[in-house]
Amino acid sequence: MRGTVLLRQLEYLKALDQERHFGRAARACHVSQPALSAAVQRLEDELGVPLVRRGRRFDGFTPEGERVLIWVRRTLADADGLAQEVQRLRGGLEGTLRLGAIPTSLGATVQITSRFRDRHPRMCVEIRSLSSREIAAELRAGKLDAGLTYLDDEPLEEVRRLPLWREHYYLVGETASRATVTWAQAADLPLCLLTPDMQNRRIVDAAFAAAGRTPRPVIETNSVSTLIDHAREGLACVAADTWLLAHPLPPDVRSIPLVEPVVAHTIGLVSSAATHPQPVVSELMSSFEPMELDAYSERVAGSTATLSSGA
Repeated sequence: MRGTVLLRQLEYLKALDQERHFGRAARACHVSQPALSAAVQRLEDELGVPLVRRGRRFDGFTPEGERVLIWVRRTLADADGLAQEVQRLRGGLEGTLRLGAIPTSLGATVQITSRFRDRHPRMCVEIRSLSSREIAAELRAGKLDAGLTYLDDEPLEEVRRLPLWREHYYLVGETASRATVTWAQAADLPLCLLTPDMQNRRIVDAAFAAAGRTPRPVIETNSVSTLIDHAREGLACVAADTWLLAHPLPPDVRSIPLVEPVVAHTIGLVSSAATHPQPVVSELMSSFEPMELDAYSERVAGSTATLSSGA
């Protein structure tokens, strides 16, 4: 019984860390706010250190609380891992795999989820579109099991990684007939780009800077589909090849490789290295060989080349 009570107290503390609010944490745990507050208080009494700064509202964790949270995440992850291991021994994993994916990778997620669910048909996969920074934060907080993100431009800390493919960049829009477009030429066009908080935008800005130019977008959005919608209406946008394969362009909109410089960045799976990998994460990571989906990226290049030729 004591072990069950302790795990419940740790779950309350983790929920408080995620929600940063006593009321929301209580609702997430399906208990009343007084019950959650009392459980956290009992945990503080048992450990002999204050964990939470209390005022009229939640005011964060004490230094001792921040250290305890590290162990809370590990302990609960191990408990979840034990439950998953028992499921695997009984005949297969069940539950939900929580996967965060950067927007430009969403078109390729079907390659990952299809193979994972072929091996574990009783698993559900929850995919959320997040920026690379959001993926890093939610992995640390234990809100995600794994992420699909860039590996080489802004490397993540304390993660296990599996590189899967290289992303390339195309100018999309009603442009003059040409085989390639330089980044300097693209900078002179009215552009629709992703917002600066997106890592893809920071990659694009760095490519323009390498060409000695600064783009002046007329539209900024955090939605890749919105980029393409504006390209259909006469603006130009920069899009990744994997997204273009998953969402073919209409006949009157062309995609042209961007050069000078030619830019490529690696995308792959990441999971937290702060805890022992759970069975669901181990199964996901073992489903692919390093750079296995780069062949998918090559098919994208072939497809976009066909589009560029007007075929």
